[in-house]
Amino acid sequence: MINQGCASGSRLLYGIKDRQKVYMRSVALVALVVAAAGCQQTSGQTNAGGGGRGGRAGRGQTVGIETTTVQQMSVQREVDLSGTLLSPDQARISSEVAGIIREVPVQLGTEVRLGDVLVRLEPRELQFALDRAESALRQVEAQLGIDRAQDKQPLDDDQIASVRQAMANRDDARAAFERAQQLNGRGLLTRADRDTAETRLKVTEANYQAALDTVHSLKASLQDRRASYELAQKKLADAVIKAPVAGSISERLVQPGEFIRENTPVVTIVQMNPLKLKSAIQEKHASLIRPGQGVEFDVEAFLNRTFKGRIAYVSPAVDQATRTFAVEALVDNADRQLKPGFFAKGVVLTHVDERVLAVPEDAISTLAGVSTVYVIEDGKARQQQVTLGARQNKLVEVTGGLKGEETLATANLSQLATGVSVRVGGEGASGAGSGPGARGSGQGGRRGARQ
Repeated sequence: MINQGCASGSRLLYGIKDRQKVYMRSVALVALVVAAAGCQQTSGQTNAGGGGRGGRAGRGQTVGIETTTVQQMSVQREVDLSGTLLSPDQARISSEVAGIIREVPVQLGTEVRLGDVLVRLEPRELQFALDRAESALRQVEAQLGIDRAQDKQPLDDDQIASVRQAMANRDDARAAFERAQQLNGRGLLTRADRDTAETRLKVTEANYQAALDTVHSLKASLQDRRASYELAQKKLADAVIKAPVAGSISERLVQPGEFIRENTPVVTIVQMNPLKLKSAIQEKHASLIRPGQGVEFDVEAFLNRTFKGRIAYVSPAVDQATRTFAVEALVDNADRQLKPGFFAKGVVLTHVDERVLAVPEDAISTLAGVSTVYVIEDGKARQQQVTLGARQNKLVEVTGGLKGEETLATANLSQLATGVSVRVGGEGASGAGSGPGARGSGQGGRRGARQ
């Protein structure tokens, strides 16, 4: 009724004539003051009538509670990590010889091992080139007297047939010249015959030197013929292209019947096990990250599975643009579930903190982002603000606000306030209260604490 009077007084105030404005303003002001007092009295009576339902307990009321003590636990510290899975060894295989492709026995996704056949080329022309190179090599070896079945090294110069023949002719001419000179000295041979013997000696000596030069030239060309032969052998072998690394075929670039030239890519192989997780971590964590630390991460393709790896490489430099440093972790992928290119999100397990303070979740009230507990001292409650950390097995780490010796309430928290009398057990202590002082819920994601 008072509220209705307030509204009527307001309508009367706005309907008066101009000459009565000053007088009626005073009357309206008095009426509003009276109405406000009546409203406050009515509200107080209403609150008094319902004070025992859902509100804080009065000073004279004792609230039944359950209690707990501050506990200790071990916490695995973690640093957030996200990045992309890559193959640590990826190879684009090219043909080293030109030719027509006869067969491609692999398909996209085929798992290959080291030495498996990827592509076969038509080898006929390469075989002809090999035969020609072998024929040229055999000729040189025959001239040098090399027996391939016994020894591939050339004989000494004086054991080669052409040199031995030239040497024998030279020795015979030398002996004939010596006889002719003796006979000429005794007048038994003319001067012309002596000169003829001398000329023959000079010719045979020149032939001997030519034979030696020819042998030396053949020995030098022997290396060239052998290199040409071995190159032809290699090209024939290269007609069968084999996998230089183990992995999976990620690209199949040629088809049977195509003619390809040298250095034409034919397939791409990616190594599937292990994979490399490449990421970047904020520079503030540089002192915490080092090789050998464990990594746990998830991928969107397998949300219900956690994959593990280990830090292998840490960059010594920080990127000035992003203020991060690169890290690479090796991830076992024996079952081939992970694929290069997957986005991964997880943590680096840095170290374990022992004997950190922790309280049960039931002892914590959180309102508007502020977490508090109720410390029980001399039969009364005292509200204490706390700073929380990791959550693990329904325990929550307390990083600030408690000393570790306190006794805390775990039930009917919504009925407690600083100074309220409490009793342990009894009626009304069946569990934590509901309402505005809702406590922290659940485990906060992973078992460790972010750093």
